[in-house]
Amino acid sequence: MSENNKNEQPKFKPVIEGANKLSLGISMVVAILLGVGIGKVMENVFGYKWLFWLGVFWGVAAAGLNIYKMYKVVKKDLDSVKDDPRYQNYENRWDKEEDDLDKYEK
Repeated sequence: MSENNKNEQPKFKPVIEGANKLSLGISMVVAILLGVGIGKVMENVFGYKWLFWLGVFWGVAAAGLNIYKMYKVVKKDLDSVKDDPRYQNYENRWDKEEDDLDKYEK
């Protein structure tokens, strides 16, 4: 194999990464529904009403974990873009000493 082939990325890699980031909403709904389903099954099997709410809690916690994982992925992507020379001319508005509100209050 030549050097060029080793460094090439698959053609559809950006599309797959974009679809992965868009699937966050679906994964949240699925996590909550699975938690509700597990809670309902445990309630029916064991007869305790609180097991349903335990399943709901597990589903919501799993959805929160999905959000956190996606946050880490997106933050890593944005941190890699931060030092890109193409974006060095953009002004970082959070580094200003004077806030925009202060301009309008005067």
